[in-house]
Amino acid sequence: MTTSEAPAVAVRGLRKNYGTLEAVKGVEFDVRPGEVFGFLGPNGAGKTTTISMLCTLVNPTGGSALVAGHDVVRERDEVRRNIGLVFQDPTLDGYLSAAQNLRFHAELYGVPRDVVGERIKQVLEMVALWDRRDAKVNTFSGGMKRRLEIARGLLHSPRVLFLDEPTVGLDPQTRSAIWGYINKLRHTEDITIFMTTHYMDEAEYCDRIAIIDHGEIVVIDSPEALKASVGKDRVQIQTADDETAITALKERFDLDAAVREGMVTFAVASGEAFVPRLFSELGVPIRSVSVSRPSLDDVFMNYTGSTIRDAEGESGASSVMRAMARR
Repeated sequence: MTTSEAPAVAVRGLRKNYGTLEAVKGVEFDVRPGEVFGFLGPNGAGKTTTISMLCTLVNPTGGSALVAGHDVVRERDEVRRNIGLVFQDPTLDGYLSAAQNLRFHAELYGVPRDVVGERIKQVLEMVALWDRRDAKVNTFSGGMKRRLEIARGLLHSPRVLFLDEPTVGLDPQTRSAIWGYINKLRHTEDITIFMTTHYMDEAEYCDRIAIIDHGEIVVIDSPEALKASVGKDRVQIQTADDETAITALKERFDLDAAVREGMVTFAVASGEAFVPRLFSELGVPIRSVSVSRPSLDDVFMNYTGSTIRDAEGESGASSVMRAMARR
């Protein structure tokens, strides 16, 4: 992005409260024109709430946001004309055909009738559904429905496409195929893509990632830069006594460890070279050991203190407790 280019999305101090619960806590970031920007975080971190504010579905409690140059509070209609949105939950009409769903969308967005037919063909071909244009949507697989929703989001030629957990609930092969279609957009459409995800492999497709946890952005950078910032390998061990192992790691090696995903986990430089010392000096029987290079999960743990799967477990427990408290 050159200095003369305005951000596709500009967010300053954006907040959202639900009663005493702070769902989003004054987040700030810019999304560059033409980039794929990702919000990475566990369920309940504030991703969907933020995207809902940017798409004018929820009013902010405070702060400001511009999308395609338009204020999300004062210029709601202009924002909506310039964005496409693929919701986390399906919103297609299963009793209509693929083409009928798109024609209905075209009517809502005022797409000129003389270009609707050609545009429908263009977006359906883009997601390899043109041959199923007259089939009812309730005969489609989950992956086909997701592809159709992406086509619908593109139909009115938005400047920014929002994808809220675009492959949630899909099998790995279908998820990979969906991302193949999304990547095509960069070559066929003049568009900025803003997505949320809690899948680490999915976040690798982004130009930049903002890690969000408990409603706050903790770091923003490219996937490679974030992994490079960790610097150390992740070592995970299974032992006969995890608490004793954690204490021994601190006392003998000055390493901070914790149980993550059911294993004693810690970070150390040159993990493979460290493993022989671990077996000879730890003093606690080791049942298994694994060493991995820095990944985005390590980045998340480095900046938040937990893995994304552990954070989701904590978020789920907190949600249950809040629900019980309201009874």
